[in-house]
Amino acid sequence: MSGITPEIVAEHGLSPQEYERVLHAMGREPNLTELGIFSVMWSEHCSYKSSRIHLKKLPTTGPQVICGPGENAGVIDIGDGQAAIFKMESHNHPSYIEPYQGAATGVGGILRDVFTMGARPVANMNALRFGRPDHPKMKHLISGVVRGIGGYGNCVGVPTVGGEVNFHPAYDGNILVNAMTVGVADTDKIFYSAASGVGNPIVYVGSKTGRDGIHGATMASADFGEDADAKRPTVQVGDPFTEKLLIEACLELMASDAIVAIQDMGAAGLTSSSVEMASKGGVGIRLDMDKVPQRETGMTAYEMMLSESQERMLMVLKPGKEAFAEAIFRKWELDFAVIGEVTETGHMVLVHHGETVADIPLAPLADDAPLYDRPSASKDEYAAWASVKPLGDIPASTDIVGDLVKLMASPDIASRRWIWEQYDPKVGGDTVQAPGGDAAVVRVHGTDKALAITTDCTPRYCYADPYEGGKQAVAETYRNLSAVGAKPLAITNCLNFANPQRPEIMAQITGCLEGMAEACIALDTPIVSGNVSLYNESKATGGGSAILPTPAIGAVGLLKDWSKSANIAFKAAGEHIILIGHTKGHVGQSVWLREIHGREEGPPPPVDLAAERRAGDLIQSLIAKGLVTAVHDCADGGAAVAVAEMALAGRIGMTMPVVAEIPNPAAILFGEDQGRYVVTTRDPGAVRAAATEANLFSVPIGTTGGDALTFDLIGRGGPQPVPLADLRTAHEGFFPALMDS
Repeated sequence: MSGITPEIVAEHGLSPQEYERVLHAMGREPNLTELGIFSVMWSEHCSYKSSRIHLKKLPTTGPQVICGPGENAGVIDIGDGQAAIFKMESHNHPSYIEPYQGAATGVGGILRDVFTMGARPVANMNALRFGRPDHPKMKHLISGVVRGIGGYGNCVGVPTVGGEVNFHPAYDGNILVNAMTVGVADTDKIFYSAASGVGNPIVYVGSKTGRDGIHGATMASADFGEDADAKRPTVQVGDPFTEKLLIEACLELMASDAIVAIQDMGAAGLTSSSVEMASKGGVGIRLDMDKVPQRETGMTAYEMMLSESQERMLMVLKPGKEAFAEAIFRKWELDFAVIGEVTETGHMVLVHHGETVADIPLAPLADDAPLYDRPSASKDEYAAWASVKPLGDIPASTDIVGDLVKLMASPDIASRRWIWEQYDPKVGGDTVQAPGGDAAVVRVHGTDKALAITTDCTPRYCYADPYEGGKQAVAETYRNLSAVGAKPLAITNCLNFANPQRPEIMAQITGCLEGMAEACIALDTPIVSGNVSLYNESKATGGGSAILPTPAIGAVGLLKDWSKSANIAFKAAGEHIILIGHTKGHVGQSVWLREIHGREEGPPPPVDLAAERRAGDLIQSLIAKGLVTAVHDCADGGAAVAVAEMALAGRIGMTMPVVAEIPNPAAILFGEDQGRYVVTTRDPGAVRAAATEANLFSVPIGTTGGDALTFDLIGRGGPQPVPLADLRTAHEGFFPALMDS
């Protein structure tokens, strides 16, 4: 008898039905080590058991795709024998429990996913969601997360070039920390994780194994109770300086022909890395646990297999290459140990102190993993549950300047300078555009090319209408990349949702994925990698609190000439400001309606994907031809906020006439109609002609100049100016006041 009780099974996050599957897979009762391995491999975090069936609906192929989902990161062709390798992942629960280390190790983990495949990391991004700014724990969480991201990225020498931050009460008890890394590799030097070659040595490199992070994957696959702080030992501890050494050592070894397969030890540590390598290769694996480098005494096989200690990698080497590889890792002052070999048994066999402590058939471990098609609420059932009020009468407002100042100071629009000044966006010397614009631009070292990178999602849209919200998340990244002049190529995602066992949450998941898939197809931006993070809700806030559905999108595009990239800043006085895209004044779910009038009502703005594609192509063309001097997409706060951000970035004011025929100027100026860009130009005729040829609406809305933003409400009281200095004070004030700095 193994002594496995129902209580022990439950502690490992397995249901009684899932434990029956374990018994069937094993043909006997497992011991504790074997149960632990099944527990983490069948956790939501590792197996995607509630989402796998729906993820198959996403488009993942295209002529630009070298490797789609299934590997450590996605790979796309960027020409000239080079590839961009990128992925986005979550570290939500650890960051709520221990914000500094949770965020730091999230950055470390995503870096390893990318350089595992042979890429040198060139940029980090992040997507953060916090609760109410005045929540008693939020200041601590914001401070810790930002310091963790900056502390790890700055020390490891990879620039953190941008990201996004939202606030909403739904994240009070469960913040979101999503990290993205982009790297560059030669297409003939990309490394994969499938083990092969019976008898080939299995090698452990990097840091020693400790007891930190045990059950991290299981903890990330359950919602929070009142005991969240008690889970602190499940949070990993990172060391960016060791990670830097590991990057250099791995890339040096990758320049040789010694590696057969390589996998980082991320969630579930040595278990997931060894199981995935062997399963993908259709082989077996034998590990001698006595040879695993350990930093603590008396560690059991269970602890070693489930530890999520950071900065570790697992490799399969070609026979005879052990000494060559060891010399490289010793030079970089890293641990190196041959801990096993590839076998033909199809089993994972673990030996500790001369005894076999685990013998698991790998095929059932992978193939018999639970797969659930969970019940999903219908569209009408979801709408009834979500209780989004229909849009009532739109408030009439003519105090444009007053509304604008309030919006610019609001949590979701205020300057993020306090955050990104703690990051180093310039390390490496290739950053062309850093935080503060629509997308980051990072030069491909030694070439004229550049990668444009962005992250985006509008959770309030996804809550009000998951399908439209999913479409909009992809379309927004498409606009951001186009706004700097890049051709969008592909996306990664981090799908953050609450408990999938609730039909209304499954409706959010399926609806968002349906919208995302449609947008990816229409915009030719396949999904090449990603991560699913479920059970993001907390009982600790009283009665249960689910996050807003947050399918964060990370997107990468290509500029053939980095020197021709556009940014948002006004360049000179006397230039024409033109709005491209149709404006109807859609204020449902807008920041203006919420922040100025305290109402979260109505449907989100619809997304016309065909128009998005035409507008993106037009903007890319205008930038390439040098016809526009500044470009900014319209997002939160609409056209008025877009213009204000352009003016602040360029330190140049503007004048905008608002004609008397507009019945509600505020709705037109602050509405969040999709598919729109604001551009400045010295040749308005050429820009408008190009828009007409692309079957897109365009309208001149003002001219640049002066030291104020002036809205001339013709027939409604005349000019309303606000000095740029006053607008900047409002825009820059939120975070320093919140953080008392």
